Amino acid sequence: MSTVETPLVLVGRVRRAHGIKGELVVEALTDTPDAIFAPGRRVFAGTAEGKPTRDPLELVVLRSSPFKGGWIIAFDGILDRTQADSWRDRTLLLPEDEIEPPGEGELFIHDLIGMRVVLQNGDAVGEVAQVFELKQGLLMECRRPDGRLALLPFNEQTVTEVDENERVITVDPIEGLLD
Repeated sequence: MSTVETPLVLVGRVRRAHGIKGELVVEALTDTPDAIFAPGRRVFAGTAEGKPTRDPLELVVLRSSPFKGGWIIAFDGILDRTQADSWRDRTLLLPEDEIEPPGEGELFIHDLIGMRVVLQNGDAVGEVAQVFELKQGLLMECRRPDGRLALLPFNEQTVTEVDENERVITVDPIEGLLD
């Protein structure tokens, strides 16, 4: 166990166990997975929702290698397939102060969660509930005011403005996308 003083941010999601020695297949949610998951680095265990656990468990990377668009990672303390299977869909977190801050006009993906989404005329679309990182780009799941969900791409064609201070994303979706 370790205590963490700064906010933890999402850097990976465990997809499944790999092999019989406790290795995990991890989807990297960072632009620098080779640095974040380098041997000797530490990350913290998170919930499936990407939140820190009450007492964040520190995991030390023993070895890692790229694998089919993700990473195979062995952590100290995860010794066999049975233990590794219990990690499926859990998240991996890192203290925010250990990550290179976003550049000018950039945001961390996790910063999009909870932002209000509005049309160019100001009408409410909803609030970002989740963000999915796909090969085609980011996809925002927006919870509509009536409780329905809408999926919107986070791209130049759809997103016209992001006001980080006001936490508002202005969109111009193609016709029918919100129906």
